[in-house]
Amino acid sequence: MKTEVSTAANFISRLLKTTGLLSEEQLHHFSYSLEKSLGEHYQHHWFPHAPCRGSAYRCIRINENHKMDPVIGEAAGTIGLTREQLFTLLPSELTMWVDPYEVSYRIGEDGSICVLYESEPSSSSTQPETASIQSQEDSNNRTISGSCKGELRVGMGRSKTPKSFTTIRISSS
Repeated sequence: MKTEVSTAANFISRLLKTTGLLSEEQLHHFSYSLEKSLGEHYQHHWFPHAPCRGSAYRCIRINENHKMDPVIGEAAGTIGLTREQLFTLLPSELTMWVDPYEVSYRIGEDGSICVLYESEPSSSSTQPETASIQSQEDSNNRTISGSCKGELRVGMGRSKTPKSFTTIRISSS
């Protein structure tokens, strides 16, 4: 869970960094606070043997109706940011899924789902192995058919490979 939570916290911190309005110290403190809060929040809702179980609980949402995920709001408060300030600094529509073995996000309601981190379950433990790097075609197929988001799209009556859907791989180096 640590890798997935860290990936999510670092991504949101990088979004804040792009504004140029926060110091490195503030960003570091925000990231640390968010990572700690998410870890505590997900503690009893993390199921490596059934990664989609609890996915809705672990979903982080910000939307244009001025709804901010409370965990992000609390972390922002530790560096003196109000929820209103956060709405001006972060995308108006952001959904992030933090699941065992995968962290992904979507900006906008109809945006593409981008995978930030993905790994395979280890047969000997429940800890993820290093993130796998695959060709774009292979990773698209696996993300669509093997992830919680793929199951969600199919459950909503969408085909497994909709023409308007694109999965984008983001590597963090």
